[in-house]
Amino acid sequence: MRSCKILSHENDLPENVVVGSSVAIDTETGGLNLHRDRLCVIQLAFDDGSCHIVQIKKNATSAPNLQKILTNVDITKIFHFGRFDIAILYQTFGVLTQNVYCTKIASKLVRTYTEKHGLKTLCRELIGVEISKEQQSSDWAANVLSEAQKVYASQDVIYLHDLMKILNEKLHRENRYEMAEQCFKFLPYRALLDCKGWNNEDIFAHI
Repeated sequence: MRSCKILSHENDLPENVVVGSSVAIDTETGGLNLHRDRLCVIQLAFDDGSCHIVQIKKNATSAPNLQKILTNVDITKIFHFGRFDIAILYQTFGVLTQNVYCTKIASKLVRTYTEKHGLKTLCRELIGVEISKEQQSSDWAANVLSEAQKVYASQDVIYLHDLMKILNEKLHRENRYEMAEQCFKFLPYRALLDCKGWNNEDIFAHI
């Protein structure tokens, strides 16, 4: 299990955060309904081994330093099931995340021998790490997060860089990397469709 330096913030990242070419991002919410449940926590893992836990207070609508990262096309934002994270970030801050990578989409394109594409499974199979999901359903809207919650939140992002590297190798091996890239380009707009009411409709279907 990898250790990392966990730093806590409220409502936004500090201005002096050094961002490399990529950042791993995940979110914690009060539930899974985009139109009912609010964003509570954003966790970000950077190349330097640090993990930033940002608590988003109720009614917060702006996080300028974070928003600059989300919209910067020169920084790759790595998600696992980015469709939901990108959507809740849009619902909260009104910005659509650009230049994204989703390890779940990559897994589905290259690990076609299984239907198990959860983060826990990927960590176990690809990098030999067991992560706990015990805190997944805890109260993320609490005023003070427990140490267990912070550790859980950090584990959801600190391995995404490694997973992206391994999955990219497999995508290139199977000649599916370009297809994955096009899926990633569309992903922010798939999330936007969710926000605008097309969450349960396949607009590409014949019927």
